[in-house]
Amino acid sequence: MEHPIYRVVSMEILAPYVLRVLFNDGEESTIDFRLLLDGDLYGPLRDLSLFNQVQIDKEVHTLVWPNGADFDPADLHDWEEVSEGFVLLSNNWKTELVPDNESL
Repeated sequence: MEHPIYRVVSMEILAPYVLRVLFNDGEESTIDFRLLLDGDLYGPLRDLSLFNQVQIDKEVHTLVWPNGADFDPADLHDWEEVSEGFVLLSNNWKTELVPDNESL
């Protein structure tokens, strides 16, 4: 069974943590990443200066950040269908902060 291969061809920052992404099939998605910015990989992207360093990886044609965060281009393409699942997953990525005076 064949499935389409999507590639990000361009992107634009629309607002803080919001990107418009254009794909090789002419479709575009507007994605608000704010609810996903938790955990070791995506949490650092809450720093807007880091988030705004997003680039298109020339090899795999998806969005990437300097800290190694990325998303499958198929997920970005079908964001309306998969975003709810990512938000639910991100609840597991939240890190518990331990107060300085408590030992582990």
